[in-house]
Amino acid sequence: MKKMFAAAAAAAALISTVVPAQARDTKLLFPIAGAMAENDAKSRLGDDVQFFFGDQKPAGKMENLGSDKTSQKTNSVGKTPQTSCNWAFLSAMLQLKKRANALGADAIINIQSNYNNQPHSSDTEFECHDGAIMTGVALKADFVRLKK
Repeated sequence: MKKMFAAAAAAAALISTVVPAQARDTKLLFPIAGAMAENDAKSRLGDDVQFFFGDQKPAGKMENLGSDKTSQKTNSVGKTPQTSCNWAFLSAMLQLKKRANALGADAIINIQSNYNNQPHSSDTEFECHDGAIMTGVALKADFVRLKK
């Protein structure tokens, strides 16, 4: 009985010293142009809505139709971080386009990364968070109708 108690106590002591595993969540920045060149992004997004990232602005006047945000994830198992990030980015862009179409917008401006509601604005790159199992991209933007 003493041996069983000693073994149980030793096992309990060992278990209590094990550090819990932390999920991987690597913040990465990738070029927007690279993501737009992959996965048939340009044809899937079409040309009925214009996209303006960071501080880019269309010429002329515009009517503001609202703002929205999206957070999209994809499976990252067996994929490179850039492949996963480009897929998640396209998914997020498709969601923004869907919202623009619903609002009657012909342009999306101020597109910026917004992972965990932490804005990252850039004309040339997007933020992506890559984990061991999932990869995510979050974007926020404003929807406008360009005045001709």
